[in-house]
Amino acid sequence: MYDSIAKLAELLSANCKVEKVHPAVIASDAEVNIAIVELVCPDGKTHTIKAYREEALAVREFIRSLKNTPDKRS
Repeated sequence: MYDSIAKLAELLSANCKVEKVHPAVIASDAEVNIAIVELVCPDGKTHTIKAYREEALAVREFIRSLKNTPDKRS
């Protein structure tokens, strides 16, 4: 697993929320060389995760898989 995905999973398990993804996850992966994910945690801190090339594609796919997973916290 890539470090960026591990860090993203760790922050999400701490109830942090994805605030922004650049470029947008719904955009094409054709020319994605970088992915930037901004998260906001319950304590108000913000975190930025950057991933490059193949790792960027994996991060975007990881986020897509989260959107397709039912929320089990409700």
